Amino acid sequence: MVLQKTAEILELSEDTEVSVLVVDNETIRQLNRDYRDKDMATDVLSFPLEEEQEGSDEPEVIGGPMERMLGDIVISIEKAEAQATEYGHSIERELAFLAVHGMLHLLGHDHEMDAAAEKIMRAEEKRILALLGIGR
Repeated sequence: MVLQKTAEILELSEDTEVSVLVVDNETIRQLNRDYRDKDMATDVLSFPLEEEQEGSDEPEVIGGPMERMLGDIVISIEKAEAQATEYGHSIERELAFLAVHGMLHLLGHDHEMDAAAEKIMRAEEKRILALLGIGR
């Protein structure tokens, strides 16, 4: 429901799809190692399908599905539980935050790029969670 409402707030079309996988720390650690060369557990990973690949040999899909497939969000339930306790809010609030955070990554936001990009992404997270009525 959080991602559906986030999609509405961001005015994404109704045929937009996102996959969400909730895993344990070991699984997310393996994904983080294999895809980001960071051998440690993290709270959320996003795997966008719409990233432009320069020099990509991928053929253009003609007559394929009409849905907009943004990509995959992977959330560690163990990290979410620990962070909820650490920050003093509910697991539901933490999962909502991680889902919104992951969705923004799928849409091209990158808080690791520079301070300005981080500020923009954090403001958008805060705005969306406020509109959803999800506070700390």
